[in-house]
Amino acid sequence: MKAAFPFHNLVVAAVLAFALCDAAAMAATPEETAQLDALFAELQAEEAPQAERAEREIWRIWSHSGSPAMDLLLERGRKAMEQGDLEAAVAHFSALIDHAPDFAEGWNARATAWFNMGRYGQSVADIQHTLALNPRHFGAMAGFGVILETLEKKEQALEVYRAVLAIHPHMQSVNEAATRLEAELAGQEL
Repeated sequence: MKAAFPFHNLVVAAVLAFALCDAAAMAATPEETAQLDALFAELQAEEAPQAERAEREIWRIWSHSGSPAMDLLLERGRKAMEQGDLEAAVAHFSALIDHAPDFAEGWNARATAWFNMGRYGQSVADIQHTLALNPRHFGAMAGFGVILETLEKKEQALEVYRAVLAIHPHMQSVNEAATRLEAELAGQEL
């Protein structure tokens, strides 16, 4: 699928844009922005157990839209996904996105549902929206890396995984994936 390459460039651009301007702050309150900044600093500095706590707190903040009705749609979509009803999950997340298009976690949740349905193109499109709204969204970036790896785009997947680790160096699954791909790619070069 050639669509992954242009999006790959967007991921790299989003990561670089983060270094210059925190677009996530546009959607967050000043208090949340300060909290997120401190939590992201903890991800960089802390050992793995403390980083896990910071990651949980980041996800908690990301999961609150500021509207109880929108948060309920997110919760219902997540429950539907847990129960394996991916069509219902997509419906809930789509309603959420329709009513709160600036809520990055709605896009990310639907990207996950699309991925679980094997609909990678739609997942990538939603990941693109997620990262446009929140360039530090390490979950969306990691998901994109998994899609690239699934599509046998190993070099591009590794580049995305490295970008994730620049944000969240303690993300175990991404560390393992990056190590595995580095070994595979080094073996290919020999």
